[in-house]
Amino acid sequence: MCGIHVSLKSLRNLLLAGTVIPVKTTPRGEFVVNQARRLLSINDDILRSTSGGRISKTLRVGIPGDYAGSRVPEKLARFRLRWPSINFIVSSGSSEQLLRDLAQGDLDVAMAVTETPPPVIEPRHTWMREAVWVASPATRIDPKGPIPLVCYGEDCASQRVAVAALRQAGRTCEFVYTSRSLVSLAAAVQAGFGVMAMPRGRASKKGLVVWEGPPLPKLPELYCGIYVREGGTSAEINDLADYLEDLRNEPMEPGEEQASSGTIAVIRPSKVG
Repeated sequence: MCGIHVSLKSLRNLLLAGTVIPVKTTPRGEFVVNQARRLLSINDDILRSTSGGRISKTLRVGIPGDYAGSRVPEKLARFRLRWPSINFIVSSGSSEQLLRDLAQGDLDVAMAVTETPPPVIEPRHTWMREAVWVASPATRIDPKGPIPLVCYGEDCASQRVAVAALRQAGRTCEFVYTSRSLVSLAAAVQAGFGVMAMPRGRASKKGLVVWEGPPLPKLPELYCGIYVREGGTSAEINDLADYLEDLRNEPMEPGEEQASSGTIAVIRPSKVG
């Protein structure tokens, strides 16, 4: 019996490792993975029935890079008070990658920020968030030159709407600083490298300022959503999605941001040049 327990534990760790190092499987491999998950589920049911109903379970959560340092740990800690046997594996990446991982069954719950509603996956919760330009008092923009952009990468919705808005306004841009770390990006903006697009409300969290007015065009709203993997019908998964939906309650107006953090400000066009 001990040998069976060790083998099942190794199998569980192997499946969870796929969320850290993604691999592309063949149809036969997908069948084996699905059967393995069924076997683990049956094992959990057996253990639950023989242990008084208490058994630990791991939920896999995906958060976009620009939300990874937000209130997610706080929400997960509150959730664990209700579900004390739940553990978490939290991964961060682009919304597109997170939605792909969710569709492949490698995540249980994911938040995503996109330009348009995802065509395939239906969100459990959705809301709109305005995208804004953020800068620092050290930021200077040449009125006739390319706009210096600090960015997360091409697979970031905020960057894509920024580039599209600049092109529509007849402006070019230059990617002066690219990083996968939001901490590094915020530091680059504060150092005066350039401007960056992000959802309003995230600016105050990073001590950045919102740039409003020329030469930067107004940015559109972004679609934010909480998604649950197909077949994720367990009470704890749906309850976790409902807990994460509270991430929508971020300050949106400059006055609200100033009241909550004391760090938000607005840069007007006089800072150009």
